[in-house]
Amino acid sequence: MLLNLTDLSDEPLQSQIIRQIRAKILAGELSAGDALPSIRRLAREQHISVITVQRAYESLEREGLIYSRRGKGFFVSKISDKEKKKMARERMRENLEPQITISLAEGLSEHDVTEVINLILEERKTIKKQRRKS
Repeated sequence: MLLNLTDLSDEPLQSQIIRQIRAKILAGELSAGDALPSIRRLAREQHISVITVQRAYESLEREGLIYSRRGKGFFVSKISDKEKKKMARERMRENLEPQITISLAEGLSEHDVTEVINLILEERKTIKKQRRKS
């Protein structure tokens, strides 16, 4: 499993693991029943603590994204596409809501906030098109 972890980020390693595995599951890159690397293997490959990986897996398990089988390891849970979308939308809301609140408090209107979001989406489309041409 390819994870891009860095200790230069403000985000703790455990959170990076959770975020990246969650994203792979919700985006369909990891399917129901897929095995995750063992805690020790992932820790060794990423040069991080076993405890960090263990806590990340426990968090993903609490979210219902993965499950463990004693003596077998960790596996991706079966989650419907509808539920994946719901989970992704909830995460988006959790992440955006504080920033929107700050933006409104700083004097932006709801229309301004919507314009900024639309601008970001348009920029992403442009970048995606440029990558396809390369």
